Amino acid sequence: MSKIYKHWRDYPMAEWRWPSFSPQEMACRGTGRLMIVPEAMDKLQALRNKLGAPMIVNSAYRSPEHNRNVGGAKGSKHMEAIAFDVRMDNHDPDTYISAALAAGFKGIGTYPKQNFVHVDARATRANWGKPFPKRHATPSFAAETPREAETVAGDGQAKGILAGLGGTAAVSGGVFSSLGNLDPVAQYIAMGGLGLTAAALVYLFRKRLARLAE
Repeated sequence: MSKIYKHWRDYPMAEWRWPSFSPQEMACRGTGRLMIVPEAMDKLQALRNKLGAPMIVNSAYRSPEHNRNVGGAKGSKHMEAIAFDVRMDNHDPDTYISAALAAGFKGIGTYPKQNFVHVDARATRANWGKPFPKRHATPSFAAETPREAETVAGDGQAKGILAGLGGTAAVSGGVFSSLGNLDPVAQYIAMGGLGLTAAALVYLFRKRLARLAE
């Protein structure tokens, strides 16, 4: 059963079962909205497994307004979240199409000038587009390494922000000890400056934590 999310970040990651792809890759490029049809995604993951190589997804789900903006077909399968446009930078088009058909995709569109192939999970076979020129060799990407979950301890930006907070706290100790020597206006300025600095660092740290959690 399909479901639309206002933004791809709203998708519950505990339910995401397609390890070679991410919600961000599948989201509408124009709105950030996400619609997932599990059966179509299962086919995409099966295709990725058959190919054994990364897939650069140009376009997956499109909201109706974004589909209009990019000149998509009125009945585009992208609006149903069952279509995927994948670049052929590191794939032989003929091999890719054969694997896509074996994975259960029935709609195949070829775009050699733009260097991508469209596949979709419609119910009946459909083919369109010009054939790709025969390739003598297909470039390959470097071998993939498993993704490791990012943590604060292993993230340079987060550690830098924490160091900034620590430095602010250390400076504030010296400032507090000397406040009695300042006139009231200078005291307010000193306290306000420290408060703004600390607030800015906390804001940046929270943003970085949210980024690490994506």
